[in-house]
Amino acid sequence: MSEGAGEYIYDEDSGEWLSPEDAAARTSGPEVVDAVGNILADGDAVTLIKDLKVKGAGQTLKRGTLIKSIRLTGDAQEIDCRHEGIKGLVLRAEFVKKRSGGQ
Repeated sequence: MSEGAGEYIYDEDSGEWLSPEDAAARTSGPEVVDAVGNILADGDAVTLIKDLKVKGAGQTLKRGTLIKSIRLTGDAQEIDCRHEGIKGLVLRAEFVKKRSGGQ
């Protein structure tokens, strides 16, 4: 066994023994998933899967619109985004799909 093998933490929710790094990652907030089940993280790029009317902005974001550098809000279904001309844009994760590859 490697050095530090006794430094694992038991996760009661999953029933697994985790390294301190894995335990910290799991407790940092709720897991946010997109419309197809991909796990989202801060800085990811996403695309919209349907047209969305933006309340207060008088705009509609079209399906396929790329949103770069999202930020997680601590809510399992909301992500904070920036888009041209729209301040404080918050989208529901169920309406986006993680962009894979060369973001």
